[in-house]
Amino acid sequence: METTRHFTATVYVVADGATALHRHDRLGIRVPPGGHVDRDELPHEAGLREVREETGLDATLVAETPEIDAPGGRALPEPAYTMLYDVNVHEDGRVGHQHIDHVYFARADSREIAPADGEAPPERWDWYTASDLKESDLDADTVQIGLEAIETVDAAEKP
Repeated sequence: METTRHFTATVYVVADGATALHRHDRLGIRVPPGGHVDRDELPHEAGLREVREETGLDATLVAETPEIDAPGGRALPEPAYTMLYDVNVHEDGRVGHQHIDHVYFARADSREIAPADGEAPPERWDWYTASDLKESDLDADTVQIGLEAIETVDAAEKP
């Protein structure tokens, strides 16, 4: 059996020292905004689109874009992480589907969640400070990356 892989993008959005996570009904866990990269998108564009659709926030990436002289090319904003997640694992251990996830950090000027129609409602979203994350029972990667996102965005905002 062949493993199907899709590119995805996730954005840990930070506002006022906290990151936004929502309760994902199908997965049964709390996750930041994110989703599949469409055929006509770059990963960072998909991440920002997902943020707008899922939260209504206009976020700004906090990411390095290396300068390189590349005739006919350009450097893209670097994700903080590139993760491989098994989405569909069969009883015999074979993996049927995976996500190659580009994880970015971004800042937002508001904590006002106003999702687009068809997205998770505002009451499924919560803002987690560093203390909240450390005291939570969230998945370890969500806690670690969420803490790093808060630290990175806060540091980028200081003169």
